Amino acid sequence: MGRLHHPHLASKSIHVAGTKGKGSTAAMIASALSVSGYRTGLYTSPHLHTFRERISIDGDQIAEEEFAALAQRLKPEIDEMNRCHTYGELTTFEILTAIAFAYFKEHGVDYQVLEVGLGGRLDATNVVKPEVSVITSISLDHAEVLGDSLAKIAREKAGIIKLRSMVVSSPQPKAAEEVIKEVCRTKGARLIAVGKDVTWRQLAADITGQSFEVKGKAANYKLTIPLLGEHQLENAATAVATLEALAPSGVTEERIAKGLAQVRWSGRLEILRHEPLFLVDGAHNADSAKRLRKAIKQYLSFDRLILIIGMSSDKDIAGIVNELASLSNLTIVTRSRHPRALAPALLLDELERQGAMGELAESVASAVERALGIAGPRDLICATGSLFVAAEAIEYIKGIPYD
Repeated sequence: MGRLHHPHLASKSIHVAGTKGKGSTAAMIASALSVSGYRTGLYTSPHLHTFRERISIDGDQIAEEEFAALAQRLKPEIDEMNRCHTYGELTTFEILTAIAFAYFKEHGVDYQVLEVGLGGRLDATNVVKPEVSVITSISLDHAEVLGDSLAKIAREKAGIIKLRSMVVSSPQPKAAEEVIKEVCRTKGARLIAVGKDVTWRQLAADITGQSFEVKGKAANYKLTIPLLGEHQLENAATAVATLEALAPSGVTEERIAKGLAQVRWSGRLEILRHEPLFLVDGAHNADSAKRLRKAIKQYLSFDRLILIIGMSSDKDIAGIVNELASLSNLTIVTRSRHPRALAPALLLDELERQGAMGELAESVASAVERALGIAGPRDLICATGSLFVAAEAIEYIKGIPYD
């Protein structure tokens, strides 16, 4: 960042860490700020179809030509950093983060909402000095990198908390909550606890979205979101708490409501078609699979469920299968194009070990074809297990070319 004249400090930052919900929470915050008239950058990961999805301003992703031009302009600095090897060669994520900061600076964004890539303490995004640090729900994931307990993982996530800063935390398991409180005390940071200081209550829900109330510290809000799942209400309450803590002029109750109503977050409990219902969700750990199972039972009515599932090789295979297999009348096991994708035969073995039946498909596209071929008009097809599987299912259904 020093070589690029500190573009990360050119805008006010909202920094979002967590295991689940950080992307959708970041998208809600950014949408409300954009609706309120602020030029707002959003940096998220991973992408579904193209790297360019990760970098957007006011809902518009970076253009291909500008992405290429920025990458070309930064290349000499990247090459020099890699030549020096002071801290090892730059990773793809570090380079993308630098491109995002440079892009936001060039376009004069007022706010940049930044989703942590992995963990927090050592993440490339943790060079900013945020107006508000946000920590969404923490669960066990990436244990081989972040630690094998909730407390260890929470400490890595809490690494985004700065001295005398403002912190918003979603409801947490007790072990994670205690770590976040301790770090806030140590750093003199003010903590706003969603679920205690800011609460929410669902009013109604169907397959088009949800309506609910949020009781904030500054006001009460009647809101709607086009996203399914009770966890999205928690994420929305966290977004509201963050916007209240930020307190920029012009961000009114009406504009927060409009921003949340307009939010888009693809690949998470997203219905792609009807008759049969086709649902995709990027559930990639046992906790998110549990939330998916709960949402299917709560929001959807169907005759039978055909499950399409594929996972990355570093995930809790047994835990995810345990949550989802019992829902399904037929499970089609597959793999995404991603190099970390788990061999379908290993997933099928786990499925059968837990007493469920399944069949193999060599690609997500062939799995979707198979499911559509056998589904009746009142059936539900659900493609899940990773965002990569969800993305490839979306590409097939919507005819999006692979980038």
